[in-house]
Amino acid sequence: MFNPLKAVGDLKTMRDQAMKMQQMLAAEEVAVEKNGVKVVMTGDQKIKEILIDGQEDWRIKEALSEAIKKSQEIAAKKLTEMNGGLQGLLGGGK
Repeated sequence: MFNPLKAVGDLKTMRDQAMKMQQMLAAEEVAVEKNGVKVVMTGDQKIKEILIDGQEDWRIKEALSEAIKKSQEIAAKKLTEMNGGLQGLLGGGK
């Protein structure tokens, strides 16, 4: 028999694990330098710095940050659709 309390507990555990992973990724940092362009980014895909020939360019940083954010939103939406949403996880419906 379906136990909704267990399902809620399972969701909390998954959420806690995802938050821990997010914190671990945020602590990582990657720096790539190529053709006079240096990009520093965290493991959770946040851009920390963009240098072009040694000069920081905030316009490019802001544009790339926005593009990454939008792509993450699309991925999250598709993942939610694929998993059937929260009601599907709880075994609910109309």
